[in-house]
Amino acid sequence: MRLTDYIVNLLLSAILIIGAYQFYFWCQRNPLSTPRQFKLGIDERIPYWPSWVWIYSCLYYPIILYLNFVIGSAREFTYVATSYMVLLGLQMLFFVFVPVTTPPHWRAYNRERTLSERFLAVVQRIDAPTNSFPSMHVSVAMLTALHLVPHVGAAALAFPLVIALSCLFTKQHYVMDLPAGAVLGLGSFAAYQILL
Repeated sequence: MRLTDYIVNLLLSAILIIGAYQFYFWCQRNPLSTPRQFKLGIDERIPYWPSWVWIYSCLYYPIILYLNFVIGSAREFTYVATSYMVLLGLQMLFFVFVPVTTPPHWRAYNRERTLSERFLAVVQRIDAPTNSFPSMHVSVAMLTALHLVPHVGAAALAFPLVIALSCLFTKQHYVMDLPAGAVLGLGSFAAYQILL
């Protein structure tokens, strides 16, 4: 691919990410039932480490966008983008039909004392505590990692693992949200492989 192809793909990726979030926020405003909690005993034992917000938000997007630099053709880009659309559709079904919210006291941990907490507070103001299950962060990270494995090897699988830890330590997700997100990412990648 030429340099202009990479630039176009990056622009399209940014538009797709911004567009996908409109559906994500729509689901937060339109659940079909009262959001429930999926808290397990282990969830309260996980420490609150707000410094993980930098991984949760700042590592997440560059790795996703890096995928543009390993895609070899316009056809591959189209199919990769479609796999993310499939994932978004699956996520929306859960967010609308099985709405899950994190407990209010998790957000109360944030006293905005440090730079990390202030940044996490910005994230939390934008993103309501609903749409918790399954973790969209983990599902997108898993799908991205599976697309990256042929190019960078098994090390790519560290990405969803680190993102999953950031979801827990920032108290943005329950433990239960993480494997569910990983399974959705795997399912979307399987659909991609069938289509390709």
